[in-house]
Amino acid sequence: MNAPHFLDLNDGRRLAYHRTFAKGELARAPGVAFLGGFASDMTGTKAAHLQLWAEARGCAFLRFDYTGHGASSGRFAEGCVGDWARDARDALAHLTEGPQILVGSSMGGWIALLIAREAPERVAALVGIAAAPDFTEDAMWRGFSAAQRAELAERGEVVVPSDYDPAGLTVTRRLIEDGRDNLVLRTPLHLPFPVRLLQGTADVDVPPAVGLRLLDHIDAADLRLTLVKRADHRFSGPAELALLTAELDALLDRFAAQTGQSGIGAPA
Repeated sequence: MNAPHFLDLNDGRRLAYHRTFAKGELARAPGVAFLGGFASDMTGTKAAHLQLWAEARGCAFLRFDYTGHGASSGRFAEGCVGDWARDARDALAHLTEGPQILVGSSMGGWIALLIAREAPERVAALVGIAAAPDFTEDAMWRGFSAAQRAELAERGEVVVPSDYDPAGLTVTRRLIEDGRDNLVLRTPLHLPFPVRLLQGTADVDVPPAVGLRLLDHIDAADLRLTLVKRADHRFSGPAELALLTAELDALLDRFAAQTGQSGIGAPA
């Protein structure tokens, strides 16, 4: 895989990214931007698959690492959702043009919702993959024992077991407190563009109930939730990846029809 490019920002942040440019008539279509999950990076299966799909389709595509993730600057333990949402806003501002189809995986779904709430004009559509809005409050904090909450208050951090890291996951007080400043499920959420939510029924990290809550909470004229039997949180099997790109193909075809473009169908 090619080495990443870097976006150097005035405050010293350095965001690693890969970008694919649109070809032909798709230069006038929305680009696709992938927003990764908590403690994930842009080399994951979904992000890499989407880049290959975008190259074949000819549409613009962006994937990047938040600060403290992957090849970007910073330490993961020092970050929080507000920081990573700022990274996403800056990446979109500097590396994309016009409205984008935001594909948010897990925490990336929360960040996509924050961007959509703050700047809906930058969003052409939103695709959530096991979207995890408000997880710092509804999953982490709610799941802590009294002893863990006390440790967090006293030490400023607590280590919790993780299926993804044998050493456990460090959760900081700043992560929890910042999460409370960025909740999206406690106030109305009107999204004036297509929204597609993809959710596995075997997801134990973000259970289907979260997708159903989002479906009920979001105010959108064009909103669909697709439940995939036996799919887990990674949502990275061949069938799940095919479903994801089929949703994106359909969205691009819809935008093409609305703007009168021709010849931008999915590759044969």
